[in-house]
Amino acid sequence: ARVMKKAVAYLQPFIEAEKDGAKPANGKILMATVKGDVHDIGKNIVSVVLGCNNYEIVDLGVMVPAEKIIQAAIEHQVDVIGLSGLITPSLDEMVYIASELERQNLNFPLLIGGATTSKAHTAVKIDLKYKNAVVHVNDASRAVNVVSSLLGDRNKEYIADLKNDYSEFREKFLNRQVEKDYVSIEEARENKFKIDWNNEEIFTPNQLGITVVENQDLRELLPFIDWSPFFRSWDLHGKYPNILEDEVVGTQAQELFKDAQVILKRILDEKLLTAKAVFGIFKANSTEKDDILIFDEDNKQKVKFITLRQQAQRSKGKDYLALSDFIAPQNSGKVDYMGAFCVTTGFGTDELAAEYEKAGDDYNAIMVKALADRFAEAYAEFLHKKVRTEYWGYANQENLSNEELIAEKYKGIRPAPGYPACPDHLEKHAIWDLLKVEENIGVYLTESLAMFPTAAVSGYYFGSPHAKYFGLGKIAEDQLKDYSERKGISLQEARKWLNPNLADGI
Repeated sequence: ARVMKKAVAYLQPFIEAEKDGAKPANGKILMATVKGDVHDIGKNIVSVVLGCNNYEIVDLGVMVPAEKIIQAAIEHQVDVIGLSGLITPSLDEMVYIASELERQNLNFPLLIGGATTSKAHTAVKIDLKYKNAVVHVNDASRAVNVVSSLLGDRNKEYIADLKNDYSEFREKFLNRQVEKDYVSIEEARENKFKIDWNNEEIFTPNQLGITVVENQDLRELLPFIDWSPFFRSWDLHGKYPNILEDEVVGTQAQELFKDAQVILKRILDEKLLTAKAVFGIFKANSTEKDDILIFDEDNKQKVKFITLRQQAQRSKGKDYLALSDFIAPQNSGKVDYMGAFCVTTGFGTDELAAEYEKAGDDYNAIMVKALADRFAEAYAEFLHKKVRTEYWGYANQENLSNEELIAEKYKGIRPAPGYPACPDHLEKHAIWDLLKVEENIGVYLTESLAMFPTAAVSGYYFGSPHAKYFGLGKIAEDQLKDYSERKGISLQEARKWLNPNLADGI
């Protein structure tokens, strides 16, 4: 793709000079990351792949509202619209765009892609809203075949088959037997994970309050990089370093890794990315309703974190977990502690990527963003270790390898809003309020609660030796109502944000 882009850039003046003899594009594709979402690595890879197969790309970038997408599609007379998104709120935005296309009686086929998208969501939520084709594209390598089928001579037959396939899938999905029963939220709380707080020793942190890091040395983060997700972002699947010797993708993985090291060296030598962090450790107690109250050193309440509890029925004797279980309850008479953090390695990423894009080098533009993401995750891992061993200090004898860190062998956890144990993105607001994230390090939240710069990680610190990662799974309607009351938001708003985790959600 990289060679192809450079070749096209070289040939462009000749093509323009002999326009009449130039081969017309196979079609025109509009690409956009939807409103509120800032993630674009996957979108950019698909754009390059399609571009190298003689499709003209109209790329609107990130955080693009529905009206702009539709207006641009009409103005540019595109053949297909590609929608991308990584965070769960983007799913609702895609449904809205399909509804608007239908309302305006437009006929652009839709490509749906991104980490949180799925065939199930596309078939059940989006396809129903739009008479034209809606296709879930789960990786870049499928995009060319899908688009060529949508625009080919037999496109009507392809679209009819697609509609039938999604209709059958939807019917089976909606009529499927409910595999799990759910206990009431009261019963789940009665059978929560119980710690003997009377005999529990709580480690007092070495340092309470907020700490800001303005310019972290990226070289310190290198040993903490987990390379396996880097290869996955390029659709090369396997665990590093074994992937480099893989019979199927080993050669490509080696070439990709070698190219990454060249850009990595430039980033480090020229200090092209800036890494910042803000984190804090605070007094904390849990409530009977699964909330965690955060206090300052003068015992004044700062924020309230709302956690959710497992409700899918478990075998007798099994606990129903919530993150609040790992914090001493108010009625225990004990002072406990909890932390929160936000790190970013994204400042400078867009500028460096734009430099490569201007030179027609989309490959390295994507590479920069993929490396920035790896640095952000490495920074989160690095900082968590510093917190465990120094700032909090409860694991000051820790001596783990990077492989052991990746395998989460450490004591304590750092779950993040939007992930399995705490899927509620709205809780990011509480972290931002507590740490003054935007004021301290310049990372802000979009309306869909994506972080910008994109190369950023935020979350909580739990220091209890009992704390462990888990998946919330699906929750029932009674907990949804309970949550909306605790959160002080409408049931409709709560349903919107927690839909993927509702017993009847997707």
